[in-house]
Amino acid sequence: MAVGALIGAAVMAAADEIVFHQLLGWHHFYDRSTTKVGLLSDGLLHTAELLGLVAGFFLHADLRRRRALAAAHARAGFFLGLGGFQLFDGVVDHKLLRVHQIRYGVDVTPYDWAWNLAGLVLLLAGCALAVRAARRARTGPAA
Repeated sequence: MAVGALIGAAVMAAADEIVFHQLLGWHHFYDRSTTKVGLLSDGLLHTAELLGLVAGFFLHADLRRRRALAAAHARAGFFLGLGGFQLFDGVVDHKLLRVHQIRYGVDVTPYDWAWNLAGLVLLLAGCALAVRAARRARTGPAA
């Protein structure tokens, strides 16, 4: 499950970086300084996300090679990673640390609600998948 969570968090970081930072240009990872510092922070986030993807896929391949991969648990972890990253970003980065907002020059309330609710839905989907995977592991595939 941890490998799936690592890959999920890295995928969500990539989606955030590509869509909101690069394509839409709504913010940088760190917006409390100059544009140059903002671009540097985006590069560091991109580096961390790529390292997470590479490490996650190497660990995933190793589990498959050793026939130790529990696919249902990996799927649950993936959704937990997606939702966990998104909620962490929305609550900690946006509200507690205020390193950036989703968007500037508009009322951020609907953006915050959409971002955090989407993260919560992904996290709850991961929880449901984890419960289902645990039940199947205890009772066998027929459950």
